[in-house]
Order: sequence, then structure tokens, then C-alpha cells
Amino acid sequence: MMSAAHIPVLCQDTVSAVCGRLTSGIFVDATFGRGGHSAALLARLDANSRVLAFDKDLEALAVGQKMAEQDSRLTLIHASFAELKMALARFNVHQVDGIMADLGVSSPQLDESARGFSFMQSGPLDMRMNTSKGLTAAEWLAQIDEESLANVLYQYGEERYSRRIARAIKQAGPLTSTGELAEVVKVAHPKWEKHKHPATRSFQAIRIAVNHELDDISAFLPQTLDVLKVGARLAIISFHSLEDRLIKQFIQHASGTTGQEDAWSTAPVKTLKKIARIAPGEAEIKDNPRARSAWLRVAERVGPLS
Repeated sequence: MMSAAHIPVLCQDTVSAVCGRLTSGIFVDATFGRGGHSAALLARLDANSRVLAFDKDLEALAVGQKMAEQDSRLTLIHASFAELKMALARFNVHQVDGIMADLGVSSPQLDESARGFSFMQSGPLDMRMNTSKGLTAAEWLAQIDEESLANVLYQYGEERYSRRIARAIKQAGPLTSTGELAEVVKVAHPKWEKHKHPATRSFQAIRIAVNHELDDISAFLPQTLDVLKVGARLAIISFHSLEDRLIKQFIQHASGTTGQEDAWSTAPVKTLKKIARIAPGEAEIKDNPRARSAWLRVAERVGPLS
């Protein structure tokens, strides 16, 4: 069952967008999380449909296993959405009727101190979405040099005091808990933003780097063009400007409407059509404050399949 603490953002908007008029088909939930979007999608689809749900997080998949036992239409895949085509091929799926994704960190990951994502309560300095592999945040901080760390804080956290904070982190020596890291950043930060913890941007940047989040998005997006049927929809929720910019540029590029240099090196080919950009309403933000920074971008596959 879904965690009571987790409220899926823009849930009905996303499901309606990815389905269009369809009530049957094969769909991908690229970020299962605690299953809110998958559950809403399954509720809309008929008995012959199928949802293949990806997640790197073993705890999320444990929740999903209970859902899958109750609904045979749900297939769980322990993988990053960056492995979209290869993972789907293992299940003999090569074309789908829609793909949805809810990017970033989930509420349960933030709320469980043992996961090491949050500065609100102290826990092990981990931050890995997939705890079965890769460096923890503590290990990553121990091996990165000061200049590279400053660049990560600036690029991924848009932290204007990145050099000052990076110097403080490296001078602090080995850090093993989120509480220690948050305190170091707090002391080093000369100007706190109103209603925002001084470590917010630094934690975001380190989390993105540890999980290779932007790299995964950049690997995932082009693959969607290969597996979406003509007429199928892509619906992606993002929570900060770096994610949203990548998605925006990808859709512009694939729709042939980009008027400037973007992150995609190939020549623009009209393979997508922009459908919508949707923000949560006031009522949703009131019920779920974490929705306030969310944006849902929707595009439709057009043209010949590759």
C-alpha cells in the first residue's frame, strides 16, 4: 500500500494527459515511487492493459510488490529509467501507448531520516535512491575536490555562495550524518533565504550528483521517442528549473520548434508535438505544499517511428 505520507503530485492531470482518450494499452510509469500515479493509471485502464513501472529504490519496489500481487496488470522493474529501452526489451515490450514520470526525490525518501536525504532530521549521510550500489553522499564528499564540489553546488543547486560552502565542507573533514553537513552549510552560509533552510540548495545539488539525476534524464528522454507509438503521450513532472529546462529543450528540439542552441546534438526532427504545460492549482498546493514547484509537461509522438 502507499505510504500515508506520500501524496502524488498532479496525479489526475498526469494520468489524463498520458492516456488521452485511451482506456486500454501498454503504459510505462518511469518513476513508481509509492505507486500513486500507477494506481490511478490502472484504475483508468481495462483488464487487458499493462503498466510497467520502473524504480531504482528497493523500498519503493517492496511497496509495489504488494500492489502487483493484487493487480497482475502491474509489472515492476528494478532499474533507472535511463535503461528504458533495454529494460522493456527484457519483457518483450518495444512499443508503448504512453510514458509518465515524476522526477526527483519522493516524500518517503525525504521523510525517512535513515535515507539521508533531508536536513530536517539527522541520519546517515547516504542520499542514494538505489541503496544497492554507488557511493553514499558521505563517500562522494570525501573523494571530491573543493573546486569540483563548488561547481556542483553552483550548477545543480544554483547556490550563489558555492565556493564558500564547498571550502567549509572540505575543511570540516569526514562528515557522516545529514545533521553534520547541514550545520556546516548553515554556519558557512552568509545570507539565508526567507522560509528556506540555508542547506536546501546544497543538499539538492549533492543529491543530484550522487544519483546522476540529470545524466539519467538526458539518457531517458531520447529513448522515449523509440518506444512511444505514433499518437502516444509523454507526460513528465519536474520540480526544479534544471529538470524542467532539460525537458522543455527536449520537447522543443523533438518538435522542431527550438530557436536556439540546446542540449541535444542531433538535428531537430519533428517527432513530438507539444500538448501542454500544467501547474498544480491552489487547492492542491494547499493540501500538498510540496506540489508548489511542480510542472507537468506533455507531448505527443508524431511522425514515422524510428
